Amino acid sequence: MADSGSGRRTKVERVMEEYGLEEWGERLEAEWLGEGGERTSLRDLAAEFNRAVVRAALEEARGSVVSSDVESAYQTLVAGEAGEPDRIRKRRELERAGVDVDALESDVVSHQAIHTYLRRVRDAAFERDDSDRLARKSETVQRLASRTRAVTETTVEELANAGLVTDRDYDVVVDLRVVCNDCGRDYTVADLFEQGGCDCE
Repeated sequence: MADSGSGRRTKVERVMEEYGLEEWGERLEAEWLGEGGERTSLRDLAAEFNRAVVRAALEEARGSVVSSDVESAYQTLVAGEAGEPDRIRKRRELERAGVDVDALESDVVSHQAIHTYLRRVRDAAFERDDSDRLARKSETVQRLASRTRAVTETTVEELANAGLVTDRDYDVVVDLRVVCNDCGRDYTVADLFEQGGCDCE
Protein backbone atom coordinates (compact mmCIF):
# COMPACT_ATOMS: atom_id res chain seq x y z
CA MET A 1 0.00 0.00 0.00
CA ALA A 2 1.34 3.41 -0.87
CA ASP A 3 1.36 6.31 1.54
CA SER A 4 -0.53 9.44 0.58
CA GLY A 5 2.39 11.39 2.05
CA SER A 6 2.25 15.10 2.50
CA GLY A 7 0.14 15.66 -0.61
CA ARG A 8 -3.47 16.68 -0.60
CA ARG A 9 -5.82 14.01 0.69
CA THR A 10 -8.25 12.43 -1.71
CA LYS A 11 -11.97 12.78 -1.06
CA VAL A 12 -12.25 9.08 -0.22
CA GLU A 13 -9.54 9.43 2.44
CA ARG A 14 -11.32 12.40 3.99
CA VAL A 15 -14.71 10.69 4.00
CA MET A 16 -13.21 7.53 5.51
CA GLU A 17 -11.72 9.54 8.35
CA GLU A 18 -14.83 11.63 8.99
CA TYR A 19 -17.14 8.61 9.11
CA GLY A 20 -14.77 6.14 10.79
CA LEU A 21 -14.53 3.93 7.72
CA GLU A 22 -10.75 3.49 7.57
CA GLU A 23 -11.11 -0.30 7.33
CA TRP A 24 -12.74 0.20 3.95
CA GLY A 25 -9.40 1.02 2.34
CA GLU A 26 -8.23 -2.56 2.40
CA ARG A 27 -11.67 -3.84 1.45
CA LEU A 28 -11.95 -1.59 -1.61
CA GLU A 29 -8.53 -2.66 -2.81
CA ALA A 30 -9.20 -6.38 -2.28
CA GLU A 31 -12.56 -6.27 -4.06
CA TRP A 32 -11.23 -4.22 -6.97
CA LEU A 33 -8.32 -6.60 -7.47
CA GLY A 34 -10.62 -9.62 -7.13
CA GLU A 35 -8.63 -11.20 -4.33
CA GLY A 36 -10.28 -14.52 -3.55
CA GLY A 37 -13.03 -14.13 -6.16
CA GLU A 38 -14.53 -12.00 -8.91
CA ARG A 39 -13.42 -8.40 -9.32
CA THR A 40 -15.90 -5.72 -8.29
CA SER A 41 -16.42 -2.80 -10.64
CA LEU A 42 -15.60 0.74 -9.56
CA ARG A 43 -19.29 1.72 -9.82
CA ASP A 44 -20.33 -1.14 -7.54
CA LEU A 45 -17.53 -0.27 -5.12
CA ALA A 46 -18.73 3.33 -5.01
CA ALA A 47 -22.28 2.13 -4.31
CA GLU A 48 -21.08 -0.15 -1.49
CA PHE A 49 -18.95 2.59 0.03
CA ASN A 50 -21.71 5.20 -0.18
CA ARG A 51 -24.09 2.84 1.59
CA ALA A 52 -21.52 2.56 4.36
CA VAL A 53 -21.33 6.34 4.54
CA VAL A 54 -25.12 6.58 4.81
CA ARG A 55 -25.15 3.92 7.53
CA ALA A 56 -22.45 5.73 9.50
CA ALA A 57 -24.34 9.03 9.27
CA LEU A 58 -27.59 7.43 10.44
CA GLU A 59 -25.87 5.55 13.27
CA GLU A 60 -24.23 8.74 14.50
CA ALA A 61 -27.62 10.46 14.62
CA ARG A 62 -29.80 7.59 15.83
CA GLY A 63 -27.43 5.22 17.59
CA SER A 64 -28.56 2.12 15.71
CA VAL A 65 -30.31 1.54 12.41
CA VAL A 66 -31.70 -1.33 10.39
CA SER A 67 -30.60 -2.17 6.87
CA SER A 68 -33.94 -1.15 5.37
CA ASP A 69 -33.51 2.40 6.71
CA VAL A 70 -30.03 2.60 5.20
CA GLU A 71 -31.24 1.33 1.83
CA SER A 72 -34.20 3.71 1.81
CA ALA A 73 -31.98 6.71 2.52
CA TYR A 74 -29.40 5.56 -0.03
CA GLN A 75 -31.91 4.98 -2.82
CA THR A 76 -33.69 8.27 -2.16
CA LEU A 77 -30.77 10.64 -1.60
CA VAL A 78 -27.83 9.01 -3.37
CA ALA A 79 -29.01 6.69 -6.13
CA GLY A 80 -31.68 9.09 -7.39
CA GLU A 81 -34.36 6.39 -7.45
CA ALA A 82 -37.06 8.63 -5.97
CA GLY A 83 -39.00 11.62 -7.18
CA GLU A 84 -38.60 15.10 -5.73
CA PRO A 85 -41.50 14.81 -3.24
CA ASP A 86 -40.00 11.64 -1.78
CA ARG A 87 -36.56 13.28 -1.61
CA ILE A 88 -38.00 16.22 0.30
CA ARG A 89 -39.83 13.93 2.74
CA LYS A 90 -36.72 11.83 3.32
CA ARG A 91 -34.56 14.92 3.84
CA ARG A 92 -36.98 16.28 6.46
CA GLU A 93 -37.20 12.91 8.17
CA LEU A 94 -33.42 12.60 8.43
CA GLU A 95 -32.95 16.22 9.47
CA ARG A 96 -35.45 15.71 12.32
CA ALA A 97 -33.37 12.71 13.38
CA GLY A 98 -30.27 14.89 13.52
CA VAL A 99 -28.62 13.98 10.22
CA ASP A 100 -26.79 16.75 8.36
CA VAL A 101 -28.23 15.85 4.97
CA ASP A 102 -26.34 18.53 3.06
CA ALA A 103 -23.04 17.23 4.42
CA LEU A 104 -24.05 13.64 3.73
CA GLU A 105 -24.92 14.37 0.11
CA SER A 106 -21.66 16.26 -0.42
CA ASP A 107 -19.69 13.34 1.05
CA VAL A 108 -21.02 10.85 -1.49
CA VAL A 109 -18.13 9.68 -3.67
CA SER A 110 -18.08 8.84 -7.38
CA HIS A 111 -16.53 5.78 -8.97
CA GLN A 112 -13.81 8.08 -10.34
CA ALA A 113 -12.99 9.13 -6.79
CA ILE A 114 -12.71 5.47 -5.79
CA HIS A 115 -10.34 4.87 -8.71
CA THR A 116 -8.21 7.88 -7.78
CA TYR A 117 -7.95 6.62 -4.20
CA LEU A 118 -7.02 3.08 -5.21
CA ARG A 119 -4.35 4.18 -7.67
CA ARG A 120 -2.90 7.22 -5.90
CA VAL A 121 -3.17 6.23 -2.25
CA ARG A 122 -3.07 2.45 -2.26
CA ASP A 123 -1.00 2.14 -5.44
CA ALA A 124 -3.32 -0.66 -6.54
CA ALA A 125 -3.10 -2.14 -10.01
CA PHE A 126 -4.35 -5.50 -11.16
CA GLU A 127 -2.42 -7.85 -13.39
CA ARG A 128 -4.17 -8.50 -16.69
CA ASP A 129 -4.29 -12.16 -17.62
CA ASP A 130 -4.18 -12.37 -21.41
CA SER A 131 -6.25 -15.57 -21.59
CA ASP A 132 -8.92 -14.06 -19.36
CA ARG A 133 -8.91 -10.92 -21.46
CA LEU A 134 -9.42 -12.90 -24.66
CA ALA A 135 -12.26 -14.86 -23.06
CA ARG A 136 -13.95 -11.67 -21.86
CA LYS A 137 -13.67 -10.05 -25.29
CA SER A 138 -15.07 -13.17 -26.96
CA GLU A 139 -18.00 -13.18 -24.55
CA THR A 140 -18.61 -9.48 -25.26
CA VAL A 141 -18.82 -10.13 -29.00
CA GLN A 142 -21.13 -13.10 -28.48
CA ARG A 143 -23.43 -11.04 -26.26
CA LEU A 144 -23.62 -8.37 -28.95
CA ALA A 145 -24.47 -11.01 -31.54
CA SER A 146 -27.17 -12.44 -29.29
CA ARG A 147 -28.55 -8.97 -28.73
CA THR A 148 -28.59 -8.29 -32.46
CA ARG A 149 -30.46 -11.55 -33.05
CA ALA A 150 -33.03 -10.79 -30.33
CA VAL A 151 -33.67 -7.27 -31.62
CA THR A 152 -34.02 -8.54 -35.19
CA GLU A 153 -36.45 -11.30 -34.16
CA THR A 154 -38.59 -8.80 -32.28
CA THR A 155 -38.54 -6.37 -35.21
CA VAL A 156 -39.53 -9.04 -37.74
CA GLU A 157 -42.39 -10.18 -35.49
CA GLU A 158 -43.66 -6.62 -35.05
CA LEU A 159 -43.56 -5.94 -38.78
CA ALA A 160 -45.30 -9.23 -39.53
CA ASN A 161 -48.04 -8.42 -37.02
CA ALA A 162 -48.45 -5.03 -38.69
CA GLY A 163 -48.76 -6.65 -42.11
CA LEU A 164 -45.64 -4.94 -43.43
CA VAL A 165 -43.85 -8.25 -44.12
CA THR A 166 -45.40 -11.64 -44.86
CA ASP A 167 -46.23 -13.57 -41.71
CA ARG A 168 -44.00 -16.64 -41.89
CA ASP A 169 -41.99 -18.77 -39.47
CA TYR A 170 -38.63 -17.00 -39.65
CA ASP A 171 -35.28 -17.90 -38.12
CA VAL A 172 -32.73 -15.13 -37.58
CA VAL A 173 -29.14 -16.21 -38.08
CA VAL A 174 -26.29 -13.98 -36.94
CA ASP A 175 -23.04 -15.51 -38.17
CA LEU A 176 -20.09 -13.31 -37.29
CA ARG A 177 -16.96 -14.21 -39.22
CA VAL A 178 -13.54 -12.63 -39.34
CA VAL A 179 -11.77 -12.83 -42.72
CA CYS A 180 -8.00 -12.56 -43.07
CA ASN A 181 -7.36 -10.34 -46.08
CA ASP A 182 -3.88 -11.84 -46.54
CA CYS A 183 -5.00 -15.41 -47.20
CA GLY A 184 -8.79 -15.24 -47.47
CA ARG A 185 -9.39 -17.67 -44.61
CA ASP A 186 -12.34 -16.93 -42.35
CA TYR A 187 -12.86 -17.73 -38.69
CA THR A 188 -15.46 -17.50 -36.01
CA VAL A 189 -14.55 -14.86 -33.46
CA ALA A 190 -13.98 -17.50 -30.78
CA ASP A 191 -11.68 -19.56 -33.04
CA LEU A 192 -9.67 -16.50 -34.08
CA PHE A 193 -9.15 -15.43 -30.48
CA GLU A 194 -8.39 -18.95 -29.27
CA GLN A 195 -5.59 -19.53 -31.77
CA GLY A 196 -4.21 -16.03 -31.49
CA GLY A 197 -5.11 -14.82 -34.99
CA CYS A 198 -4.55 -16.17 -38.46
CA ASP A 199 -1.45 -18.31 -38.84
CA CYS A 200 -0.94 -17.76 -42.57
CA GLU A 201 2.54 -16.82 -43.76
